[in-house]
Amino acid sequence: MDIQTRELKLGAFRFSWFALGLLLILLFGALLRSKGLHSPLLDHPGWRQGDTASIARNFAALKYNILYPQTNYDGPPPNYVELELQIVPFLAATLYKIFGVHEIFGRLISIGFSLGTVGLLAFFGRWLFASPLAGLATAFFFAVFPGSVYYGRTFTPDATMVFFMTAAVYATARYLLEDATLERRGLARCSALLALAYLAKPVSLVALAPVGFSVLDRARSGRTMRWSAIAVLIVIPLVILALYGRAVNAHAEWHWASGIVTLHVIPGLIAAFASWHGFILKGQAFGAVLVLLTRTMIAGWWPWAIIAILILPRSARAPWLVTSWLAAGLAYVYVVVTVERVDYYMFLLLPPLALAMGGALARVAGLLTRTSGLMRSAAALAAVVAFGSAFVTGQRAVAPYYLYSKNAYRRAVALDHELPKHALVVMGHYGPDILYYIDRYGWEEDPYLWTPFDEESAIRKGARYFIAIEDQRFRRNLELCAWMQRFPLLDPKAAWPVYITNDALIKPGTRSFWRAFRRAERAGQGRQFLNARGVCRLR
Repeated sequence: MDIQTRELKLGAFRFSWFALGLLLILLFGALLRSKGLHSPLLDHPGWRQGDTASIARNFAALKYNILYPQTNYDGPPPNYVELELQIVPFLAATLYKIFGVHEIFGRLISIGFSLGTVGLLAFFGRWLFASPLAGLATAFFFAVFPGSVYYGRTFTPDATMVFFMTAAVYATARYLLEDATLERRGLARCSALLALAYLAKPVSLVALAPVGFSVLDRARSGRTMRWSAIAVLIVIPLVILALYGRAVNAHAEWHWASGIVTLHVIPGLIAAFASWHGFILKGQAFGAVLVLLTRTMIAGWWPWAIIAILILPRSARAPWLVTSWLAAGLAYVYVVVTVERVDYYMFLLLPPLALAMGGALARVAGLLTRTSGLMRSAAALAAVVAFGSAFVTGQRAVAPYYLYSKNAYRRAVALDHELPKHALVVMGHYGPDILYYIDRYGWEEDPYLWTPFDEESAIRKGARYFIAIEDQRFRRNLELCAWMQRFPLLDPKAAWPVYITNDALIKPGTRSFWRAFRRAERAGQGRQFLNARGVCRLR
């Protein structure tokens, strides 16, 4: 059974204090997440947002099939990629088809899922700790965590993943601990939520830990165990995830997820246990990413999170749910985030941390009810001051994330208007966000590592423009910069030089210039040769 709360009567209408409190928290959370709502997708993490937005636009413009996500880079389309189920981009693409392409839809979808998680955690905390205060406190903490606020409004899949993971753990825990017969409708609902969580992002597999401990709690309580139902609950979502991966891999050109695992994560884990030196380095990396967690994702709130974990009461309903969830999340951080050091990869830790803090706060409040009114008032005032300070500190920690280059945005949009609509480009810069606003297909490359042979290959495939966004890095690549002098510039005064890579427009005399440069380069005089002719000079 759930927890009943007191009601507020306004004429013929009745409202529970819990519902009113949750409504206020949701409104406050929405207000926080509205900051930068209309900003271009060049704020942090621009790379991930640019990828997500490109996939959404390509769903709408090229192939409206959620199993065929594709980006704008690596040449002309199709550029299918291996990624998690693209829920947010596909929903955004659906709205694009109705209202046109507006990136704000992506942000609004993330905000919707983020606020949905706030609401879920309110009911989760209330049920888990048998306390309306615990539920509201849990919702409040998740609503104001700086990482939750910021990444809860970015055009990325993480807020969606956290929503489905939280919903799956909550629904499954209640199903396993409250359903006397493990009936089929509940089984289908929980299996579907687990499958959606895994598909939204496979890191949601950490949910297996709290689900597994819920199974153990049911077994220890002596309730009826239908092992066939439990097998379905555990196995079927994993099978669905495997089938999705197989379907996407069949046509994917870029294997992002499996590539990161096989090329970085697994070798890093093996190295950690192959020697004491590797083990120590892994431990140091683990400590560094936990510091990153405290600096941005829960900045300002981390002391209270630690205290909450230390005094967290074991819930009579599910004694090990929160601790197992946190432990599995930290194991994931140790294995993966120590290799890919990105703070939003630790987003999945925020729901169990919020639950721990909500439960601990309810426990402290319960103890204070036995003290004098003066003591309670002093404690409430101290909590308001402490939490207010934590909130301000947290918002300041992520304030730089909202910043973006207005010049980069203006230049990218200007190129979108200047270049032929279906032109293929080579962009001398790693950044799907910039390529997204240029709105062209092509290649994004490091201009220092790109070679004349690479450029020739791209030209043969149809590339007609080279955009030197990182112009200084391009100028340090003597071979490429010298070779590109054969092509005219779209606008010699532009901040981002754009070379028109059309063989029909090669300038006279540039082939002999290239041969002379090669002779000077072999003599170790490449830079001097270019400087003497006034080209490729470093500014």
